[in-house]
Amino acid sequence: MNQLPLLDSIQFQQAFSLAANVTLLAVNIRNDRLIMTGSGIYTPFSATYHHARKGDPEEGRLLVARVPVLEPLEAGGGESTISAATDSGYCYQDSCDDPPPPSYPTFISSMMYDTFTFVLLNETQGDIKVCNGTFCCRLQYRWLLQDHKELYAFGALAGTHTVNGRYALQVCAVVCCAGLDQSSCGQEAEEAESKMDFLRMFLEQPESLEKAADGRLTMKHSNTKGGLVTACLYGRMYHLDNE
Repeated sequence: MNQLPLLDSIQFQQAFSLAANVTLLAVNIRNDRLIMTGSGIYTPFSATYHHARKGDPEEGRLLVARVPVLEPLEAGGGESTISAATDSGYCYQDSCDDPPPPSYPTFISSMMYDTFTFVLLNETQGDIKVCNGTFCCRLQYRWLLQDHKELYAFGALAGTHTVNGRYALQVCAVVCCAGLDQSSCGQEAEEAESKMDFLRMFLEQPESLEKAADGRLTMKHSNTKGGLVTACLYGRMYHLDNE
């Protein structure tokens, strides 16, 4: 099922295929009442999917794709392009020697029943950092058009989700707010027109991906084809579930 703004079905289905290096066949029972609208055939290199809109007919749609035989991923290798930095001192390879980003006013808002710390993205471009406790996320971004209509925020979360299950999370997320007031940040937004280049987050197929030996995932993406609704790095911390 879809749960905006962070867990739209085709978004996390494709992300799972990419990160785990597996072919994923996702066939949802199409049911608008249960917010089930997305199906697809996903590989780490491609995605063939159908994502229905509200009001579309509920009959099925046949998807056909040729999928490759996958080889096991080797640890490391490739190019680093996106990261969620913590107090460990880890940094993106092109900015390790750069000064830390300036501080911006933060605010607290609920997103998917979790309490996030947010910073507004109200500059033409920026390099910002937001922390939730000792867990920090850093974002480098640039709006493709200076005059954009929507309000956006960059949020961080490190904690235990307790609604419809209990599990520990670490999340860095860029989201389109539902309105033009910061209190709407974290609420569902289904459409957006604003386009940006961003580093450390991705929505479409990323330009490159690396999983480091210590488990960190790095990604990069630019030239988004459509308006950005959400871009997130959503991590499950299984060993912290019972704390």
